[in-house]
Amino acid sequence: MGRMTRSCVQSLLKLFNSLLGMAGIAMIIYSLWMFRVWLHTDESMNFPVPWFIYTILGLGVSLCVITCSGHIAAETANGCCLYIYMAFVFMIFLLEAAVTTDVFLNHDWQEDFPADATGNLDRLKDFIKDNFDICKWIGLSMVAVQGLSMLLAMVLKALGPHSEKYYESDDEYLPDRGPLLKNYVPPQSYGSEPAYGVKSDSWSARINSKV
Repeated sequence: MGRMTRSCVQSLLKLFNSLLGMAGIAMIIYSLWMFRVWLHTDESMNFPVPWFIYTILGLGVSLCVITCSGHIAAETANGCCLYIYMAFVFMIFLLEAAVTTDVFLNHDWQEDFPADATGNLDRLKDFIKDNFDICKWIGLSMVAVQGLSMLLAMVLKALGPHSEKYYESDDEYLPDRGPLLKNYVPPQSYGSEPAYGVKSDSWSARINSKV
């Protein structure tokens, strides 16, 4: 039962972790598209690449790295890997919470960010305003996925890794934990003297005394 529960938790963690990876890949593709558009503008020869493109690319790469670490942690169920994965997800969650709080509570939140020469930030803001309901549900879904990923990682950490498996065979192979087994009888060594050696000597002595 415990092994089946552990396998289900590992599969669910990999599933939700894959959703984070898909979001990271989408952000990488979007940043590459913005970079391609930036190269075809006249300002690309006079100004460096805007911070907005670098930020989206960095977030996408970070999500992909977190996804890789999450798959490794889910597969091995190692405590250290799970702690590192939960720390990464929690840091992303704090970053999202800080940006969301600044946008909703600060009316002049645009002044907290550097100026975007490409205008992609303004276009993204207009797109979110025009499709606010869809973007809201997408954002809530991503937050829910991150929360469930952390919860599943904690459950998997509580369950622990898979127990060691020993397979029976025809050979006389005994695991290292053999003495801990109940009713364990160590195998007799064929190179030692047989158990009836003492009996044979006493029988010979008795025959000689009678003779």
